[in-house]
Amino acid sequence: MSSLRIRIDDRAGSLAPYEQVRAQISEQARSGALPVGHRLPTVRGLAETLGLAANTVAKAYRALEADGVIETRGRNGTFVAAAGAAAERAVAAAAREFARTARRLGLDADAAGRAAADAVRAVYEGPAA
Repeated sequence: MSSLRIRIDDRAGSLAPYEQVRAQISEQARSGALPVGHRLPTVRGLAETLGLAANTVAKAYRALEADGVIETRGRNGTFVAAAGAAAERAVAAAAREFARTARRLGLDADAAGRAAADAVRAVYEGPAA
């Protein structure tokens, strides 16, 4: 059975506690340590366990939900989201925004496509030699 494991480093210079919570849940969901559908503790429950303010955990959960890592199902709780579907939706939304920006700036579809392909190549393969 999988379980959420979070350790807060409160030394000076470490990441803010909400960012530590966000990063650790995100990594555990990405790695499969927290499988899709895994129910997360309530905001108050996790805050109590970690010795943090409820607002700190709530901020981390909001960021994770915005990133598509988790989903809240009302009173049923908060769960690890289907990463593939959430990631695809987020990328599709970003692509639509890119296309709107390219059109607003006067680029035709071919020029926008080349710019997008160049950006993908640069990120996945590194800058062109």
